[in-house]
Amino acid sequence: MSRMLGIRGATTADANTREAILDATEELLRAIVEANGLEEDAVGAVFFTTTTDLNAEFPAAAARVRLGWERTALMDAQEIPVPGAAWSVIRALLLVNTDRPKEGLSHVYLKGAANLRSRGTGDR
Repeated sequence: MSRMLGIRGATTADANTREAILDATEELLRAIVEANGLEEDAVGAVFFTTTTDLNAEFPAAAARVRLGWERTALMDAQEIPVPGAAWSVIRALLLVNTDRPKEGLSHVYLKGAANLRSRGTGDR
């Protein structure tokens, strides 16, 4: 029985530039796709957030332009600027149709975001 579940991921951008944001987002999405054996048809929607210091490009542009996800609902937003939180972070929440149990999904954290899950930053 297929059901919709969420897959989380995060990474950091090397700079607040269009290319750096697109590169980091593309790398994150490709890692999530590979780790979970996904195809676009299984992805219902993707929500992206960035920390407030990243505003040179929409992360969703990487999904559309670099991965060719033309039929997937994509949305961008900014994170709450919590004092002491990590900067230059791009987060993604993919809502996917899957037969796997929650325990069978792989959440992906790259680069400077690799320790976010253990720091209690809302990345669960």
